Amino acid sequence: MKRLIIIFTLLITCSANAVPIGDDGLHKPIWLSSTFKDMKEDLEEANAESKRFLIIFEQRGCIYCSKMHEDVFSQPEISKLISDKYFVVQMNLFGDEEVTDFDGTTLSEKEMANHWGIVFTPTLMFMPEVIDTNKTAAQNAVITMPGAFGKYTTFNMLNFVLEKGYNNNEHFQKYHARKFAEQKQKVK
Repeated sequence: MKRLIIIFTLLITCSANAVPIGDDGLHKPIWLSSTFKDMKEDLEEANAESKRFLIIFEQRGCIYCSKMHEDVFSQPEISKLISDKYFVVQMNLFGDEEVTDFDGTTLSEKEMANHWGIVFTPTLMFMPEVIDTNKTAAQNAVITMPGAFGKYTTFNMLNFVLEKGYNNNEHFQKYHARKFAEQKQKVK
């Protein structure tokens, strides 16, 4: 009986953090925006909703993407922060959907990933509210965050961008260390 309770608890825990997977094999959390992947239009929509524009690159079978969706993005405070403050467009590192860059270049997702220098998944590209239409999204990004990180690093990066910390003299690592120390004090 004790064994059944443990198995049942594990199943509930796993399903609680499960994020739906789309036909393309990518995670589909509720905070994703469905768009035509025209970067200018997406930025305009993000600004109209008073949200920050975030592009996230992922790929089918990416264990790091799964970790982020199941262990990090699913944290209530992170999920709420993304839902409330970010307009998120998902790109498939090897996808064929058409993407139109800020500078007017139109390529498939996989070609755009190459054009923007994206080589790792997940990669998060944070856009400013105002862009230079003569530059690509990669050139306009205020911060590019490649890789899977823990909940505190991710939460702090999301807030760093919202606070426009990239305009200040404090490096993100210093900001993160300061915020992490504050967060640990609250837990005690």
